Amino acid sequence: MERVLGIGGHFLRASDPEALGAWYRDCLGLDADQYGAWEQAPGPTVFATFEADTDYFGARTQQVMFNFRVRDLDAMLAQLRAKGADVSAETEEMDGVGRFGWVTDPEGNRIELWQPA
Repeated sequence: MERVLGIGGHFLRASDPEALGAWYRDCLGLDADQYGAWEQAPGPTVFATFEADTDYFGARTQQVMFNFRVRDLDAMLAQLRAKGADVSAETEEMDGVGRFGWVTDPEGNRIELWQPA
């Protein structure tokens, strides 16, 4: 099973924290311990700011967006679709940077998946 490879750390409000935590575990393979910690593969973590009116994150009410590194974007997107996740039909490739795809979690948060070049 493909798994996300890394992010620094992030905290997320949820109307049903247990169910949302289970979605991240079952769909993305993010196996956090009882404290929310998980081991990630070494690699880059990007911190970038966007204009306040960007549509890149999805809904304007979403102030931040997860970007998870993945080994195989196509395999991860197929895995998510098989689990019934809301996966964007589009992908994007940036020369020298890698490929990107998007999924929306059950609470409406858009997530970016990045397969580095």
